[in-house]
Amino acid sequence: MDAKTQKSELTRAAIVGAALDLASAQGLESISLQAVADRIGLSKSGVFSRVGSREALQKAVIEEYGRRFLADVFVPAMQKPKGLPRLDEIMQRWIVRMRDVEVHTGCLYTAGAFELDDREGELRDLLHSEVMRWRAALRRTVAQAVEVGHLKPDTDPEQLVSEVSSLAIGLLHDARFLRDPRAAERAVSTWQRLAKSYSA
Repeated sequence: MDAKTQKSELTRAAIVGAALDLASAQGLESISLQAVADRIGLSKSGVFSRVGSREALQKAVIEEYGRRFLADVFVPAMQKPKGLPRLDEIMQRWIVRMRDVEVHTGCLYTAGAFELDDREGELRDLLHSEVMRWRAALRRTVAQAVEVGHLKPDTDPEQLVSEVSSLAIGLLHDARFLRDPRAAERAVSTWQRLAKSYSA
């Protein structure tokens, strides 16, 4: 990669990062090429030449959020053995990420879902597909835990995924809105009790 290409990619990464910060603080609809340009000291045309339209930038933000989320929560957990050890690692990492990141910045999956739930269009479709991809990864992990005998054979992966997703949304609500300093601690206890109830 030549220096010019590398600089261009770094600039694009800075643009998407600034837009992600903006979306985390104020929502996806707050993203504009001018607002991002102002944040990083570029011209509006300079932002456009690297990312294209406002909607293209919003999409890039959703994709980047998903990449960071999976890198923090899912990818490291793949080092654990299939079954409950892997599922538990995912949950522990998810709770830690919510406590250390999303509690301060907001969760794009959750806030974005509320922001776009009654709209149609490509942005909603992309966010929906990212959330469903995450839930599918969770379902596979639960199904593997059933297959290896760690969870009860009649465990419904969709049900458990729904329950842990509710746990995550509840943690964000209590930590961000209620400002409960023990929200993450309570989420860990809830997960432990839930895992015990499903354990074979």
